[in-house]
Amino acid sequence: MIDAERRLIANALLDISNQRFVLLSESCIPLFNFKTIYDYLINSNSSFLGSFDDPRKPGRGRYNPKMWPVINITDWRKGSQWFELHRDLAVHIVSDTKYYTIFNEYCLPPCYMDEHYIPTLVNVLYPELNSNRSITWVDWSRGGPHPGKFGWSDITDEFLNQIRYGSECMYNGNVTSLCFLFARKFLPIALEPLLRVGPLLLGYDP
Repeated sequence: MIDAERRLIANALLDISNQRFVLLSESCIPLFNFKTIYDYLINSNSSFLGSFDDPRKPGRGRYNPKMWPVINITDWRKGSQWFELHRDLAVHIVSDTKYYTIFNEYCLPPCYMDEHYIPTLVNVLYPELNSNRSITWVDWSRGGPHPGKFGWSDITDEFLNQIRYGSECMYNGNVTSLCFLFARKFLPIALEPLLRVGPLLLGYDP
């Protein structure tokens, strides 16, 4: 997974005009129109990558002591793979060999590189470049190892606006309610109602 992500980033870096790099899945949807998303990202002073210390078994419990001394358990972080990176941070990630080699050798199931490698690397080397939050909304309130999924009956203006404006976060040193630009996991059957509410929410002509 990390090999694929690093190749995607490296290929995108070949175009010098690319300044921001967003990883999304096929179940992600945009929550705002292109201009709003573009302006939010291009004007941000940092990248958006979740990176937190989880003392539980799914967090620190996945740390392999053989990673020491290059990676200490106090450096160990967990986060979502759905990131948004500034160009400078993207370059650091694809050029890393020291930490990637350690992860490749010792991060084996139940350790998953896509949840730990980039969050740990950024925490160790470049924490000042990261806002330490994701801009992709996910519903973990239902419990279990997988986030909630959304279909036809879930798509309402109220539901989407709650995701769009129902949180508070920091953006360039100021508090804002615009915290998430994308959301997941939306099933294929949600496409038709999303297209129905899209013109009003995203501001485009149907």
